[in-house]
Amino acid sequence: MELGGGGAAGPGPAAAGRGGGLELLQQTAGSLLSSYGWYLLLAAVAVYVLLQKISAGRAGRPGTAEAAEDPDVVVRRQEALAAARLRMQEELNAQAERYKEKQRQLEEEKRRQKIAMWESMQEGKSYKGNLKLNQQEVESGASTSSAVPKSKPNKRPLRGGGYNPLSGEGGGTCSWRPGRRGPSAGG
Repeated sequence: MELGGGGAAGPGPAAAGRGGGLELLQQTAGSLLSSYGWYLLLAAVAVYVLLQKISAGRAGRPGTAEAAEDPDVVVRRQEALAAARLRMQEELNAQAERYKEKQRQLEEEKRRQKIAMWESMQEGKSYKGNLKLNQQEVESGASTSSAVPKSKPNKRPLRGGGYNPLSGEGGGTCSWRPGRRGPSAGG
């Protein structure tokens, strides 16, 4: 009865090896989680976020599945973009042309002023006075098209003419006096 009937003696060595291995695995996993649990949790979250970003990047990338399915949409979008660029370029060209025309007019006006100044100098007149008159004519021509200049009402000064805040006179009760010169009194 020694070979086959040892049921009362307890479980065999094979059963003890399986149970001991499981306990060893539990102890090892428990010690790893207690030592490095937070690191493992953070690493798992980082891997999850990284996988989400990679999958979102592939899905949102233009030219993959959407462009292959509907090329008409892409063509229409590109045509609209080209038309918008063309409109913007035309507006820019028109603005540049207006600016050039305005610069030409200014140059022409300066040339006329120089000619008038030269003629007045040849006649022996004061060229500065003539220049001021020409500028006033140009300004009056521009101001008549916009608005009539308003006359300023007579303003009287807020304080009398003899007021000087640094003199200490006429300022009321407050007056500033410089401190004493010399070494400081601390020590």
